[in-house]
Amino acid sequence: MNILSLVITFAISFALLLIAMTVHEFSHGFVAYKLGDSTAKYSGRLTLNPLAHIDIFWTLILPLLIFLSSGGQFLFGAAKPVPVNYSSLRNPKRDMVWIGLAGPLANFLLAFLLSLLLNSVLLPPVATYLLLNLVMINVVLGVFNLIPIPPLDGSRILAGLLPAELAQQYNLLERFGFIILIILMSLGLFERLLWPAVILIMRLMGVAG
Repeated sequence: MNILSLVITFAISFALLLIAMTVHEFSHGFVAYKLGDSTAKYSGRLTLNPLAHIDIFWTLILPLLIFLSSGGQFLFGAAKPVPVNYSSLRNPKRDMVWIGLAGPLANFLLAFLLSLLLNSVLLPPVATYLLLNLVMINVVLGVFNLIPIPPLDGSRILAGLLPAELAQQYNLLERFGFIILIILMSLGLFERLLWPAVILIMRLMGVAG
């Protein structure tokens, strides 16, 4: 792959990733707002403007590093987390679960709606390529964030379901969360567990062979 092809591929993949991340973070903020916390709204995060959700390292530098290190085969990153003041929620322990679920469910819903379009309308090859990749990115983002390791959404969901004492102990893992994730990814977590789940979901949506 030449330099021009790399640049074009990165630009397209990054734009699609940014759409998926924006939907994800907006959904967290929207559900938190509906459940009584206005922090995201007054922080300017209750918006679908991607610029409001960009983090210099996680959204810009990390995707570029992953893309280059994989030879242009893979791109992944994260948006700036939406701030949530759990003490403002009407039922913090229960609402933590809904806020945690909101991001992944929004990604799955967007992927499902796009798959309906792909399965019902004959689109130009370029549009099909872009939408199919957007489906995949949304599914990957949804599945990845359901991993129950802090600070991913799955950990918020699990903490909200655990008894208070166990949840408090579990949350202590957050300081080691990224280290644990790096170790698991280096051991093939994505290839062995996450990717098969992504393919299964895409097959159920009728957009994977």
